[in-house]
Amino acid sequence: MLRVLLLALAVVSQQAWSQAFPSKTVRIVIPFPPGGTSDILARTLAQKLTDEWGQQVIAENRPGAAGNVACEYVARQRGDPHVLLINTVGTHAINPAIYPNLPFDPIRDFTLITNLVNLPTLLIVHPSVPAQNAQELIALAKSKPGALKYSSAGSGSQPHLTAEIFRSMAGVDLLHVPYKGAGPQLLALISGEVDVTFATAPAAVPLVKNRQARAIAVTSDQRVSALPDVPTLNEAALPGYVAVGWNGLVAPAGIPKSALDKIHAAVAKIYQMPDMRERLVSLAAEPAISTPEEFTALVKSELVKWAKAVKDSGAKLE
Repeated sequence: MLRVLLLALAVVSQQAWSQAFPSKTVRIVIPFPPGGTSDILARTLAQKLTDEWGQQVIAENRPGAAGNVACEYVARQRGDPHVLLINTVGTHAINPAIYPNLPFDPIRDFTLITNLVNLPTLLIVHPSVPAQNAQELIALAKSKPGALKYSSAGSGSQPHLTAEIFRSMAGVDLLHVPYKGAGPQLLALISGEVDVTFATAPAAVPLVKNRQARAIAVTSDQRVSALPDVPTLNEAALPGYVAVGWNGLVAPAGIPKSALDKIHAAVAKIYQMPDMRERLVSLAAEPAISTPEEFTALVKSELVKWAKAVKDSGAKLE
């Protein structure tokens, strides 16, 4: 009887959300602390959606366990379109290969709405590091095995895995220092606690332009327009090295299709706005709005790709 009642309540709630969405404050959950790319995207999108819907949309940080805390929380809000999540290549493609017992399924427990941006990663160093390019950095690391420290957004995060692939391909020994999110990861670099880091372009470009860090290379197969003089790792030192991330938008599984359509339409409209596109391009983030079906196909393919990368690199939790 109780189960039937709960199911009936769920149907009634879904019908109400379908008819009135958004009927209350919408939250965009960020799986990392303030300061990183997910945070930048969520806060920008929240303001734009507030303007579009006339309903408050807020960004909410729920960091922990390389994004798994936020993902589990959102997955448990089944059917509620008022709780959204900025997902990443880390949370939905890398973590399933790193963590043996995830408390959520990256496909089944979410409504995949759209990709938002494709994200090259920058290899950056503290200004005190004498290396001026990738070859010099590799030579420096080889001359001092284990002496150079690199920060990541946490064990098993995209920066961690990206650095591990670099370490493996370059044949160097770097000391991994994990932090709880991209903000602390970058703060560790600019404060001089660590020497090197790999950071997504939207978070790293401002540091380079402010001369708080020096860009050594970019991990995409093409240079980025925001820093056209910075070569790719592929061309500068490590042929074949390409590692590109992405950030998307998801909701819990089971949301009404009418709500899904309304969210997707609003986000697609916002990402066509000249000021939004200018903002993203200035941060070296490539706008990449997709259909839910295209985004689902992307995540499924990325699960396979990064599982292989994890296995090949030997990356593991520390």
